[in-house]
Amino acid sequence: MKKIVLILSITSLIAYVTTSAVSVSAVPSNENREKEAPELKWYTDFTQANELSQKTGKPIFGFFTGSDWCGWCKRLQANVFSKDDFKKWADESVILLELDFPRRTQLPPKTMQQNRELAQLFKVKGYPTVWIFNSSKDPKTNQMSINALGSLGYPRAEVGKEAEKFIADANRILANKK
Repeated sequence: MKKIVLILSITSLIAYVTTSAVSVSAVPSNENREKEAPELKWYTDFTQANELSQKTGKPIFGFFTGSDWCGWCKRLQANVFSKDDFKKWADESVILLELDFPRRTQLPPKTMQQNRELAQLFKVKGYPTVWIFNSSKDPKTNQMSINALGSLGYPRAEVGKEAEKFIADANRILANKK
């Protein structure tokens, strides 16, 4: 009986030590955590995105999408927006604004109207379309003006290189903003 208890104790101890070792090694070090890309913060309200754009000096990255039906929009999100390189670039360079046109999901009326007006302003004809732009308000007239810097669609690139191509194209647009 003592042998069985001793064997069970040793087995439990080995299992505990093995589990602890695996758990400790599975926890990322502080060094690895610092290198992780930030999570994307997408605004859906132009006013909020514009206020942040004004504070930071970063242009707005307007992503016109059909989130629940557009296959190319889903591919753009999977092959570009979900990549760490894009997340780091976006965090440093732009304010993200999602302008959605879903078919199966009902958006609030104010959001639908805002998205339609911006799509008309930018003459969006297909999805996905990305416009990078600045906006300003004339203090005297309270009139909003938009300075469109350039537009992008799904990048034509080698498989696996879509994010790299998209970022390069977006950087060319940002370089011309002055």
